[in-house]
Amino acid sequence: MINVSIVLYHPDWEQVTALTKTLLLSQFVAKVYWVDNSPVGTQQLPLQSERIEYIYNNRNLGYGAAHNIAIRQSVYDNVPFHLVINPDIILDVNELDRMYYFISTNPQVGSLMPKVTYPNGEMQYLCKLLPTPLDVFGRRFLPVAWTKKRNFRYQMQASGYERVMNVPYLSGCFMLLRTEAVLRARLFDERFFMYPEDMDLTRRIHRDYLTVYFPYATIIHNHEKASYKSLKMLWIHMVNMCRYFNKWGWFRDPERTLFNQTAANEYL
Repeated sequence: MINVSIVLYHPDWEQVTALTKTLLLSQFVAKVYWVDNSPVGTQQLPLQSERIEYIYNNRNLGYGAAHNIAIRQSVYDNVPFHLVINPDIILDVNELDRMYYFISTNPQVGSLMPKVTYPNGEMQYLCKLLPTPLDVFGRRFLPVAWTKKRNFRYQMQASGYERVMNVPYLSGCFMLLRTEAVLRARLFDERFFMYPEDMDLTRRIHRDYLTVYFPYATIIHNHEKASYKSLKMLWIHMVNMCRYFNKWGWFRDPERTLFNQTAANEYL
């Protein structure tokens, strides 16, 4: 069975309701947690179900910290899988069931992400190597022509995205997690308010489990790229990336080197 958590902030309830209705169609979904970081909570939920639990935090805890609330409940209830999902995801229930069958029959898999596209069908290249400072800051502040080749490698585009891969950094927009794996990795690091928490968690799970890109299921992600549109979000992104490099190392990160070389040798 799977528990699901959706972190909300000033939510588009039509979007959240549509996603939740799809999730509840799956025979494998036990409960959906709406974890609300908004300044003001909702008094009347737009969708009622005993399989939905609304948690209002009364403040913005950050992305990872809010998901941890629901993940801890999955640990407590001994639910074997937990899905971290963004509210701007569109999926077919059959795609979710396909992912469940794969992860439930492959005990070495600790985390799974499917193929992710934009609404127009264009691929989102969300399988990545662990970044260096140049990968993060160069692609944001240097001309595209200067970083195109490096970004191609960083996003593992040479792999073709058509086969199952063990990837050191998977996007947090959709993370189907084995609960024992995320518990062993000690959940999301709550020092990261937003952005690098998915890369940080994936690399910790990657130490002991496979962190898998699964191309035989597809979802649609209405990716807003908020930090490209808002100076405030850009600042939050950069501050938290500095925290990430302070934790793991800016220029010397032996684990990054090992994981990236292994992935590159196998897929690039």
